Amino acid sequence: MPTPINPESDDLDKLKDALRSILASVSSFDNLLGAFGLQDMPRAQKYGILFGVVVFTCTVAAVVTLLILGGTFKRIAEQSGSGEATVPDAVTARSGRPLLLERLLEVREWMLKTNYPPNDRQHGDKDGRTNLTKMLLNVAPNVEKIKEIHSLVNDDVDDGTGKGEAGAAAVSSSSNDADEKKSKGGGGFFGFGGGSKKKVAPTAAESSAKPMNEATKEQIRKYIPEGYEENYVRAYRKCQDKPGGATISGRPEARFEAYARAYAGCGTQTSTAYRRSYGRMYESVACKNHDTEEKYSSLFLSRPADLIGRAVRLEALEADRHLEVMYNITSGEANLEDKSYDPNEVWGFLDFGPFVSPEELRKSPVFQRQSDEAGFAILEAVTDRVIGVIILSKDDPKNLNVQLELPIVKPSADGTLEQVEACFLLLDRLFALGYRRVQLTCDTQDAAGKKLAGRLGFTQEGMIPKHMVVKEANRDSNIYGMLNSDWDKGARAFLFKKLHGAAMLKTDSANNAKEGELEEQERGLAEQEAAKQAVEEEHKKKV
Repeated sequence: MPTPINPESDDLDKLKDALRSILASVSSFDNLLGAFGLQDMPRAQKYGILFGVVVFTCTVAAVVTLLILGGTFKRIAEQSGSGEATVPDAVTARSGRPLLLERLLEVREWMLKTNYPPNDRQHGDKDGRTNLTKMLLNVAPNVEKIKEIHSLVNDDVDDGTGKGEAGAAAVSSSSNDADEKKSKGGGGFFGFGGGSKKKVAPTAAESSAKPMNEATKEQIRKYIPEGYEENYVRAYRKCQDKPGGATISGRPEARFEAYARAYAGCGTQTSTAYRRSYGRMYESVACKNHDTEEKYSSLFLSRPADLIGRAVRLEALEADRHLEVMYNITSGEANLEDKSYDPNEVWGFLDFGPFVSPEELRKSPVFQRQSDEAGFAILEAVTDRVIGVIILSKDDPKNLNVQLELPIVKPSADGTLEQVEACFLLLDRLFALGYRRVQLTCDTQDAAGKKLAGRLGFTQEGMIPKHMVVKEANRDSNIYGMLNSDWDKGARAFLFKKLHGAAMLKTDSANNAKEGELEEQERGLAEQEAAKQAVEEEHKKKV
């Protein structure tokens, strides 16, 4: 007999009484089936019904659990007690947004102060390089001034044009005591390398060279950016402990110097993970053999600020250096191994070009920089020939956003690995500095541009109809975006693998993970030591 339900009880009690009544009348599964007239069903169908009941019960239990853990029942109880909604309004929700990382806030302030100082209306230096361009290039010591100091110390020292760092190292130190060199930081072109762990027989130049005293080193330090020496020494010693490959015969310190100058060249504002990765990549490229070591050592002495990749390098775009060759490769005329072509293959989707003369190209937006833009020439690593330019625009350091324009390259370089790596070098540096989003736009009819955006890993965020008027015609634009979170979570690894191979990616990831752990340990020890010293200082004051 069903249990009577008290009409004065609340809804929850009524529900409990009803369930109790049902359960009391059903003592077995067969009784439950009999209540619905299904007791004569075949056994297989009975098991099917049983399985359905179990699934339904588990589903209801999961939903109730989520409601409890999610706080829904709690909010219902609060609202029934207060009579007011507990869901925060828009203003309250806005105030609860998570804040940016402290590092991003600091780098934003640094970018605004460095790249856009108050009352600065200049659009670049005498070579047309804006502050944004300089920030994205490698941190560069004043090599010419350092060479002058070297020549004053020892008139017989090679000027670096033939043997690069290896020749100039003769002025750094004549000592073969490894421990002394490591502790004092001697060695290398600047006189502050990590020193060799093994005793190496000195060359003839090194044997006759004069040792560099502290006064000379202080003179050199005046022409070296802040933080460069510290990073150089740290990287030099790291590479001594674990070089990225076999030692080049006759040049035992070549790898240490290559890694150190690349790591230090990244500056102090980039992430340490980026510095390690860029340094290892540069070391592998520069130290393949004697020829590459000599080439990149000499290149460092002549152009220390260039961004180096495996297939290309990026130089600051300068009209005096790149105008003629840029005109030749984009004018449509036959040039070297390239046949003649329609120049609209290069300029068809842009609001400028083709150009009838180099001077007309000089006056175009390709070479005329605004203060929120940066321009770079793309050079093939093997031939050192210019294949195009790549431009950044609409820099917004306040919001840590910037726009990457599609590279302007000769038709034979369009869609090549060189074009992809040029974009990769800039994207990697931008995100390492702290940018949160990079935007790319292209004409909806530009098939090559849309393909490149996909190859780089950009996400299409939308399409703007009637966005621009280009060459007196309408242009609809596709908008693509790359977030720093996307870059860190897979886009960078995807491009790195495409450019350098799976083995290099695996080595790079393992090295970064290990070095990151070591840095965390060192940071923890440093904090403990600082806390200990603070306690000791406080104790001394009390005494």
